[in-house]
Amino acid sequence: MIRTNTVTLLGLALGAALWAAPSGAATPVKFSLDWKFEGPAAPYFVALDKGYYADEGLEVTIDTGQGSLEAIPRVASGTYQIGFADINSLIKFRDKNPDLPIKGILMTYDKPPFAIVTLADHGIRAPKDLEGKKLGAPAPDGAFAQWKAFVKENDIDASKVTIENVGFPVREPMLADGQVDAITGFSFSSFLNLKSKGVPEDEIIVLLMADHGLELYGNTIIVNPQFAAENPEAVKGFVRATIKGWRDTVADPAAAIEHLLQRADVARQEVELERLEMCLRDNVLTDYVKANGFGGVDPERLATSIEQIGVTYEFTDRPAPDAVFTSEFLPPAAERMLQ
Repeated sequence: MIRTNTVTLLGLALGAALWAAPSGAATPVKFSLDWKFEGPAAPYFVALDKGYYADEGLEVTIDTGQGSLEAIPRVASGTYQIGFADINSLIKFRDKNPDLPIKGILMTYDKPPFAIVTLADHGIRAPKDLEGKKLGAPAPDGAFAQWKAFVKENDIDASKVTIENVGFPVREPMLADGQVDAITGFSFSSFLNLKSKGVPEDEIIVLLMADHGLELYGNTIIVNPQFAAENPEAVKGFVRATIKGWRDTVADPAAAIEHLLQRADVARQEVELERLEMCLRDNVLTDYVKANGFGGVDPERLATSIEQIGVTYEFTDRPAPDAVFTSEFLPPAAERMLQ
């Protein structure tokens, strides 16, 4: 739940007292992930274990999250200085809290993992095929939040689609059991969850929303504005170190997963490696990133994505692109190439 401005500003003030470090000491940084310790989180542990954060004078701790929304109030309150969050949710937060200038500083998922996932025997090969079908969608799901825009872009008659509000834990089992015809979710999570239920890989169909009309970005690194104002070099250092972690991960995903497994006792190496490789292929190493470097955004595309969010969300004070993302902490493009 998003906190009010008053509570958030109080949190900012209280949090500032925790950020001060003695001269010469490492700057403490609490970093909130969006989800569990799964494959796509490996690059941050690579950066941690290889000393990339320490080399930048940072003492970084990394915590799990409970969804792509959670990092935003954590960072807004000052409990965490830096987080990993869905930029589309951040855009809505900035609309409701225009006086809290939280911004993305390193775009990680140039192509978001929002997807419609189905099975071959349900006959869904394109978005229009959802008409006459039952869609299982958790109400707070980041992918389902884009449903109205997805419907508009693909000329779907939404009245012909039955939406069933389902819980996250039962989403994939319900699809596997035939209780729903399709589900919304993150591509790399739902795909692998279905495989773990014994569904053959060649029966799983993933329709990425980004391949069907949506110009949205995905998750970005965000920073507490007061921390950024008081510690700009620390923020730049965090970004540089994180890019190194991602570069090493791209070069050797299997080695990167070993850093993750040290923190996730129940994780399976082959599952998390496949999850990471899907994330790299589908969400990170896009043509734009290969040409322009990792971590930045195209302002025109970001502006279009804000317009598309307006299809599913009624803005009070629609934020401009530069109100939700800044490139001021990014190194030059040549230093952001991952391959």
